[in-house]
Amino acid sequence: MGKTAIVTGASGGIGKAIATRLAADGFAVVLQYQGKSAPVDQTIQEIKRAAGQAIGVAGDVTKPEDVSNLFEKAVSEYDQVDVVVHCAGIMPLSPIIKNDVEQFDKVISTNLRGSFLILAQAAKHVVDGGRIMAFSSSVIAKSTPTYGAYIASKAGVEGLVKVLAQELRGRKVSVNAVAPGPVATPLFLDDKTPEQIDQLSKIAPFERLGEPEDIAQIVSFLAGPDGGWINAQIVRANGGFA
Repeated sequence: MGKTAIVTGASGGIGKAIATRLAADGFAVVLQYQGKSAPVDQTIQEIKRAAGQAIGVAGDVTKPEDVSNLFEKAVSEYDQVDVVVHCAGIMPLSPIIKNDVEQFDKVISTNLRGSFLILAQAAKHVVDGGRIMAFSSSVIAKSTPTYGAYIASKAGVEGLVKVLAQELRGRKVSVNAVAPGPVATPLFLDDKTPEQIDQLSKIAPFERLGEPEDIAQIVSFLAGPDGGWINAQIVRANGGFA
C-alpha cells in the first residue's frame, strides 16, 4: 500500500508546490482548497500526467464539518493518512492602532482556529509513525509593523505544534511547523510596492526571495525517511532571513 498525504491550501503558491513535490515523492495526494476548483484541477492533471495520484477536496478550514469531510474523503479514497501538511492561511496587514477587530478575527479564525481543527483531525487519523506539519512564519522574529494579527496567529500555531507533539507520545508521529521567510507567492507579494519587495529580498544573506519549491523541499525532507527524528520543532526555512 502506498502512502497518502493531505495538503491544505493547495490551490497555488507553497501549497501547490508541496502537493506536486510529495506526489513526485510517491505519495497519493489529497489537495484541499477553498474557492475556484480550476487551479487545483490543473495541478491534479499535472500530477496524473507524471503518473501520480491525486484528488481535490473543497472546504473551509475554519469549519469543523469541512475539516472532518476532508479526512473522511482521504481515508475513503486511499485507506489511510500518513502525512498532513497544513498550508492554508491568509495575511491581510493592518496596524494595531486601527483596531480592525473584524480583520483580526478573520486572521485568527483562518490561521489559528483552522490550524487547531486540522491538527485535531490529523492527530485522530494519521497512522502511527506518520508526520504532521503546520505552517508558521519567520516574520515572528521581526515584529514587523502591521503584522500584529498575523504574527499572533502564527505564534499560536507554534504553541499548538509543540503541545500536540507531546500529546502524541508513544505513537512515533512527528509534529513540526515550517516557518518560511519571504516567499514569492501572491500571499506575500500582494499589496507590496516593487520597492518594498526589493528591500525585503535583500534581507537574507542569499539576497533573494524564497521560491515555493524551496519550501517544498523542506517538507519533502520532513515527510521522508530521513526526517523522522525531527519532532516538536519550528523549522525556519528562510535563507538566513531571521
